[in-house]
Amino acid sequence: MDLFARSWNALRTAVAELPDEEFSQPSGCAGWLVRDLVCHLVIDAQDVLVTLVTPAATEPTRDAATYWEVSGTPPSGDDPLDAVTVRLAAAYEEPRLLKFHLDDVGSAAGRAAALADPGLRVGTRGQVMTVDDYLTAYVLEWTLHHLDLVAHLPDAQDVPEEGLARSRRLLEEIAGTAFPASLPDEDVLLVGTGRRPPTDAETAVLGELADRLPFVLA
Repeated sequence: MDLFARSWNALRTAVAELPDEEFSQPSGCAGWLVRDLVCHLVIDAQDVLVTLVTPAATEPTRDAATYWEVSGTPPSGDDPLDAVTVRLAAAYEEPRLLKFHLDDVGSAAGRAAALADPGLRVGTRGQVMTVDDYLTAYVLEWTLHHLDLVAHLPDAQDVPEEGLARSRRLLEEIAGTAFPASLPDEDVLLVGTGRRPPTDAETAVLGELADRLPFVLA
């Protein structure tokens, strides 16, 4: 629960500190500018709020690892829902409006998460999860999108190390195997989820695991 808050606060702070001109820079998400990614974060925050007020009476069907749908094909940016996000982001016109909306909805999502019972069962995407597992899954979401945010912005706030470490462990659980200990957490997340191809040296270290990459999460 605490790591969810730290990861989310760090990501929102990084967005709040961005100069306006950086909203038109590319992000680490294919086909999305930084403004498009920030708009997606607003939608993510809304999803958190909706899920935390959607109690479920049945037993959990997913945990933090099985929450994710995994494929081997990185997004191209051509998906219709991705296109809707781009149009919605453009409608804000000014970065300050996006910043305001993310701060408003994002703060509410953070408060709701802090108040939620970790053992409460909630419904999301047609599945049932505990709040604890749901928020743990979102640590990975926030961490990956923080990496996406700063992909081409070297002066933006760094991703919290504890979020990187926890997200790596969760990705390894999703993959059913550990990545080589010699690879830093950030590189494991970028390469493992298809955000960049492995270098020749990384491919050699990865061995047979390289043939299974990427693990694209949705």
